[in-house]
Amino acid sequence: MLTMLKKIIPKKLFVALQPTYHHAVAILAACIYRFPSRHIHVVAITGTKGKTSTGEIVNALLGAAGKKTALAGTLRFKIGDSSEPNLYKMTMPGRFFVQKFLRKAVNAGCTHVVLEMTSEAARVYRHACVNFDCLLFLNLSPEHIESHGSYELYRDAKLMLAQALSNSSKKRRVIIANADDRESPRFLEHGSEQHTFSTRDMEPYTLRTDGADFTYGKVAMKTHLKGIFNLSNIAAALTYAETQNIPLEQCCAALETLTMIRGRVEYIREGQSFDVIVDYAHTADSLEKLYQAFPEQKKICVLGNTGGGRDTWKRPGMAKVANTYCDHIILTNEDPYDEDPQKILNDMLPGITTKPYEIILDRREAITTALIKALKEMPGGVVLITGKGTDPFIMTAHGGKVSWDDAAVVREVLHTLIR
Repeated sequence: MLTMLKKIIPKKLFVALQPTYHHAVAILAACIYRFPSRHIHVVAITGTKGKTSTGEIVNALLGAAGKKTALAGTLRFKIGDSSEPNLYKMTMPGRFFVQKFLRKAVNAGCTHVVLEMTSEAARVYRHACVNFDCLLFLNLSPEHIESHGSYELYRDAKLMLAQALSNSSKKRRVIIANADDRESPRFLEHGSEQHTFSTRDMEPYTLRTDGADFTYGKVAMKTHLKGIFNLSNIAAALTYAETQNIPLEQCCAALETLTMIRGRVEYIREGQSFDVIVDYAHTADSLEKLYQAFPEQKKICVLGNTGGGRDTWKRPGMAKVANTYCDHIILTNEDPYDEDPQKILNDMLPGITTKPYEIILDRREAITTALIKALKEMPGGVVLITGKGTDPFIMTAHGGKVSWDDAAVVREVLHTLIR
């Protein structure tokens, strides 16, 4: 319907009417599904990075406390014991989907729902008429700039979620913000109850090759999730758990059972002599933090630049990070959409100045090349494959899409190489 209206309404009028249209659709959806968020505890999670991992951690902590949960985000849609992968190529689908999902969660007897919330979703009011109990703000760095128009507009779209918390019909409206992020004060202006978290809350901590040991609230804990960024995600989830009076002993047990989050520093182990990691990292900052998590290993890095036609400014920056940390770089295709994939990779080249690199457009061939090189030349090293995570498709020109799974491709190739 929106596409049809766009053709018949003058552009300026169409742009002016968009917020009203989107808000009206959200209200209609909520009415049809009888405002389900009024009858379930809703914790929303937003930020540039870490939403999926934090959502999975929060879900695990709630489950350990005996809560029946629902979870909706980039990775999957879960209601109770039923879970299915998110194949929409968007974190939060349309307003009718959101309200229907919440109604199904309520009807299934779920007491809590965890929602990943993005700036793109907020801009078209997919959060409207969802009454939040809690909002977790993780971090903010430049992203979707061409879509929003500026960093400030991107930030303001995120702040719409904080305003929605303030406007929620729930009596207790908790905002939890990352004290290590400069934008946190803006988020902490909202809600009726404010809390912060920091990686300092986890001190003393020790980062291990297979996770981390840390102390939270004087309780010694450990996690199988790797990297300082995951300590930040865990700190956010533990702060939330404390606001819900979930005992730290239960949290400790839950963290030990959470061994892996698909597509987020996901280890692929098929008996090879080197590590293989599949990760969603799609900003320069997240890419750097991922590479820093493997300081002692030689690295073969397979990467591209997510999303043709968008955030073109970050392309050389992503390559510069790879140039800093990787021993060998393979640039490959990710989601070119209608842009020439060769041009996307050419735009990255100014960032590579000192390290050997290859351009292999075919993603399967790029992954195969990396694995063969590691097998022959880098025992004990690590192959880091980034940008897709669990994305189920490679998006091509004219709306085309190719079914894809980085982890599955890695396993197929490794089975051939080491059988």
